[in-house]
Amino acid sequence: MRTIRWTALLALITFLLATAALVLAGLNDKLAPADVIVVPGNTILPDGTPSPRLQARLDVALQQFQAHQAPRILVSGATGKEGFDEAASMARYLQSRGVPANAIIEDNQGWTTEATARNTATLMREHGWRTAMVATQYFHVPRFRLALERSGIAVSANVHASYFELRDLYSVPRETVGYTVYFMRH
Repeated sequence: MRTIRWTALLALITFLLATAALVLAGLNDKLAPADVIVVPGNTILPDGTPSPRLQARLDVALQQFQAHQAPRILVSGATGKEGFDEAASMARYLQSRGVPANAIIEDNQGWTTEATARNTATLMREHGWRTAMVATQYFHVPRFRLALERSGIAVSANVHASYFELRDLYSVPRETVGYTVYFMRH
C-alpha cells in the first residue's frame, strides 16, 4: 500500500511540474519576425462572431501584424457545432479592424491542432514561406508550437492571448495531457 501511495504522489508531482512548465512556456512570449501569424480557431458565438476567447487570440495577432512582425495572418478553423465557419468569422473580425483581405489566409479545414498544423505547412510550402508566429491561449502555445514544428514549420515566435477565464482550470490540465499524448504519439 505504501508503494502505491508513493507512486501516486510521484505521479501527481510530475503532473504538476509538467503543467507548471507548460504554463510558464506559454506565458513567455517570444517576439521575432515571421512570414505568417497562425491563429487556431475556437468557439463562435450564436450571432456568428468570435467568442471573447477567440477575439483575444485575434487581437494579439492583430497587435503583431500592426507592429510589422508579419505581413499576413493565417486563420484556421472549421465549421463547429454553432454552424459557422470559424476561419471566415475570424477573417471578418480582422478585416473589421483594418487588416486588408489580401493579408488574411483562411483555412476552413482546421478541425484540430494537428489538422491546422498540416494545413499550415502545406500553405506555407505553396507560398515559399519559412517562418510562423503562433498566436493562441497560453496553455495551448507549447502543443501548437510542437504540432507546427513536427509538420516542418520553423516557429520563430509565439504570443499568448491576454484572456483568462475560469475554464482555464479545466483547459490547463487537459492541455498537459494533450501535450504528453501528442509528444508520445508522434
